[in-house]
Amino acid sequence: MANNDDQFKKVISHAKEYGYVFQSSEIYDGLSAVYDYAHNGVELKKNIRDYWWKAMVQMHENIVGIDASIFMHPTTWKASGHVDAFSDPLIDNKDSKKRYRADVLVEDYCAKIEAKIEKEVKKAAKRFGEAFNNDEFLNTNPRVLGYQEKIKTILSRLGKSLEKEDLADVKALIEELEIACPLSGSRNWTDVKQFNLMFGTKLGASAETAMDLYLRPETAQGIFVNFLNVQKTSRMKIPFGIAQTGKAFRNEIVARQFIFRMREFEQMEMQFFVKPGTQKEWYEQWKETRLKWHLSLGLGKDNYRFHDHEKLAHYADAAADIEFKFPFGFKELEGIHSRTDFDLKAHEEFSGKKLQYFDHEDNQSYVPYVVETSIGLDRMFLAVFSNALVEEELENNTTRTVLKLPAVLAPTKAAILPLVKKDGLPEVARQIIDDLKWDFNVIYDEKDAVGRRYRRQDANGTPFCITVDHDTLENQTVTIRHRDTMEQQRVNISDLKSIIKQEVDVKSWLMKM
Repeated sequence: MANNDDQFKKVISHAKEYGYVFQSSEIYDGLSAVYDYAHNGVELKKNIRDYWWKAMVQMHENIVGIDASIFMHPTTWKASGHVDAFSDPLIDNKDSKKRYRADVLVEDYCAKIEAKIEKEVKKAAKRFGEAFNNDEFLNTNPRVLGYQEKIKTILSRLGKSLEKEDLADVKALIEELEIACPLSGSRNWTDVKQFNLMFGTKLGASAETAMDLYLRPETAQGIFVNFLNVQKTSRMKIPFGIAQTGKAFRNEIVARQFIFRMREFEQMEMQFFVKPGTQKEWYEQWKETRLKWHLSLGLGKDNYRFHDHEKLAHYADAAADIEFKFPFGFKELEGIHSRTDFDLKAHEEFSGKKLQYFDHEDNQSYVPYVVETSIGLDRMFLAVFSNALVEEELENNTTRTVLKLPAVLAPTKAAILPLVKKDGLPEVARQIIDDLKWDFNVIYDEKDAVGRRYRRQDANGTPFCITVDHDTLENQTVTIRHRDTMEQQRVNISDLKSIIKQEVDVKSWLMKM
């Protein structure tokens, strides 16, 4: 676990040092769990958003996008159930005075058991060498099976207790597992209580007439209330989807793990409207489609897994998470939910307006069912960034820090480096930039020896370094260096555009789906 903690600390410090993520309002000592995306971070975030949007909207004729307001009529949140039921179970430690999410304490306990399973796997892999079969070991080793059964029993009980709102049993489970406060080591706990996560605000010029509003805790409701408007104006036939990206706000009790759990965050969601009775088949299809999207980025198949929910939300008839292996273990990255017709029916009831679809083939009106895919953009950023950061041992006994971002997502696609700051080399480098910048985000770098500039661009995640030297003046060729392999080729300046495009083009990455 210590190694993973060290790796995570490196991720956080690298994100700051190389202009990806800063603590918000840091000069005033910052705000807890609020972060700003710096000059490189904002590009990476935009590229992830664009990659999702292209795959979700541009590549599907039956999916369109919207951008709904953050402010919504307060009855929206009554209808959606957020006013009455959008809460987390919290528990306080009487000695440290620290507040925790009760379910997270139990999940962290299970994560420690998972770490024991990983330890057993590593020991066995070392012992058996090439003959080691990972799946067989996980399915037959008595100790591992015991650990897995323990995790399943604990999470199943937690899910059922939360579903029944039996908070006394959640506390009993924490006590039975002898879970201690991570800060004080004390097991002196208060009762578990529910805590609503919505931020309240006001709309209006004076205190007397102001209307109580909420900052939206999710982007989905903006899609549901606009369902009919979008369907009619886009002339969509069921099945069809509405996609949206945007900010959401949750007053998290325990916001931690850097940008993994924040109070202000961005979601990328798509609500897919289907004929009642077909939702299970669409649910399975979207699970498969979304996993393929993740795998297209090449972050490693073993870093993903599905987790089916033990505890279903009151509106769902099926739900699963795509979990990713972050430096702190497998955690939720994306949710796929079969939401039934709960949302549209609730908004019909509270608004008094019909939100139905007339099916010309069946000659009948009905409230569609919904299959949702919802991914946290900030979590996706952290998944990509933490997976990319590696330290490599080189042949000359030195190490290099390299950010192996998928080239399609990298903030800067190429750095143009004049070998020296004279003899007309900077001018040629500037000409190359002026040509490439129409198609790619490129930068000019002339400070330090060329080797140090290579290292800096490696750590920055830049896929290509293009060096302009004295031969360039003679024959219009440059050296292009590939970040991941450090291989260098001599190429014509006129070929640069096609070489870079081949590596960074969205089409070639999405075609892997």
